[in-house]
Amino acid sequence: MERHARGVVIERAPLEDELGDVLDKAMRHAGLTEQELATRARVDVNRLHDAIDYRGTFDPDELVRLADVLGLNSTGLAAVGSGRYPLPEATGLPFCLYPLRMAYGIGVANAYVTADCSSDGGLLFDCGTDAEALRRVWPSRIRRLEAIFLTHYDTEHVGGLAELRARYPGVPVFGPGGDDAPGAIVALKDGAALEVGGFTVRVLHTPGHAESHHCYLVSATRARGGQSLLVTGDLLFAGSVGGCYFCRDRLIASLNRICREVPVETVVAPGHGPMTTIKNERAYNPFVL
Repeated sequence: MERHARGVVIERAPLEDELGDVLDKAMRHAGLTEQELATRARVDVNRLHDAIDYRGTFDPDELVRLADVLGLNSTGLAAVGSGRYPLPEATGLPFCLYPLRMAYGIGVANAYVTADCSSDGGLLFDCGTDAEALRRVWPSRIRRLEAIFLTHYDTEHVGGLAELRARYPGVPVFGPGGDDAPGAIVALKDGAALEVGGFTVRVLHTPGHAESHHCYLVSATRARGGQSLLVTGDLLFAGSVGGCYFCRDRLIASLNRICREVPVETVVAPGHGPMTTIKNERAYNPFVL
């Protein structure tokens, strides 16, 4: 269950990545095979293979050794491996936030609407898997869009864009520049700050998962106090990171950048999985050291 309200969003969504996913991504980052990792971490290679295939786990000492070899946060890897990864309440937002969850594979893809709680208009971040899925989860209160912001152009994040453009003609669509950008995108550069619909949206260019990838730091322009929201697309998830389909080194550099530059109490709205905070991920995310 989750509650959408001014200042708090309580979520019970499952993590995007299980232990097997985290180990698989970390092995790719480290350039290790299963046999090499098993040998260095002194674990049975068949059990490692089973864990990657979601058929097993390891005891705490084994998880520490795996984390050491892979260069991971051992506390976070143990939390993922035990099925007890902590998730904070997303509190302190001085505006309403509507997470829009759509089935994608065995998980979900997320889009988000931010709005003044007294308004029927807002900003949309990403567009979901397809038009029908987006219609099913659309918040009934939101009847207008001031702007659409895209983190990147993977199918599950832009699937509803054509319908939204037809439904809300003239609404600007912002995103990273690049050859894969859909037509009529207003390309934004790193460091740009836009004021639209009562919000200030700061652009952080965060390549790694994709070459064209942005995160957006969102705050209520006139609010006195309260937390900001960081829409992270497929860079940072609760308990994991996105796949490094473009560049592993740039993904880690982008991850370190947002953990360094963004205030720790910032609420994180990822492209997959549940919401979290920068503080929580700095403490527990296996890939954040």
